[in-house]
Amino acid sequence: FDTEEHFTADQLLDWARERDSSVSRATVYRTLPLLTESNLVHEMDFGKPYKFYDPNYSDSPNHNHLICEDCEKIVEFDSDRIEQIENEIGQKLGFTVKSQNLQLTAACDTLKRNGACDKKTCS
Repeated sequence: FDTEEHFTADQLLDWARERDSSVSRATVYRTLPLLTESNLVHEMDFGKPYKFYDPNYSDSPNHNHLICEDCEKIVEFDSDRIEQIENEIGQKLGFTVKSQNLQLTAACDTLKRNGACDKKTCS
């Protein structure tokens, strides 16, 4: 992929049409499950009516996401402390943690400062 950004099917369609205007919506929607099954992207559900796709998942499956509740900006982060807490919980309950994924919904700096974000990434 030419991006490290998380994207939606509609964003992928827009990018594809920038390269080839004949690309159809059906082609994108048929291709995304193949990309997901091939572990080239990871489908993510952030409680929206559409899914996001993470092109960085195969390189770093144990990472976390901070998502702005207004503009939907997604920032990935790793935390040794979170991983340590998850392992402590797993050990206490008799489990071995194989992977971890945390999603935090928050207000980005623009939302905190202005009460709304200038640029929404999705509609």
